[in-house]
Amino acid sequence: MRFALALRALANERRLQILEWLRDPRRHFREQADGDLVEDGVCGLLIAEKLGVSAPTVSEHMRVLMAAKLVRAKRIKQWTMYKRNETAIAAIKRSIQDDL
Repeated sequence: MRFALALRALANERRLQILEWLRDPRRHFREQADGDLVEDGVCGLLIAEKLGVSAPTVSEHMRVLMAAKLVRAKRIKQWTMYKRNETAIAAIKRSIQDDL
């Protein structure tokens, strides 16, 4: 089930782009008022800004990525910060290699 969720999450170009940006957040995002880009994650609003979409659109993309366990969310004040779940990403990579 989790493998299928990951494949669904990875089948979207925008979600792939988000994962790529989150790999090196200091390079891809401006500083944020609350939380460290690397330690705490990137604010959903910064992701929406970079993608050029609305906050609800990013929320849906992030919901799919979180359901697949590819990202983690953390609340700081009124913001939701997102960062990659490297352990889960590595497991999905291994699973794809083993299944193909």
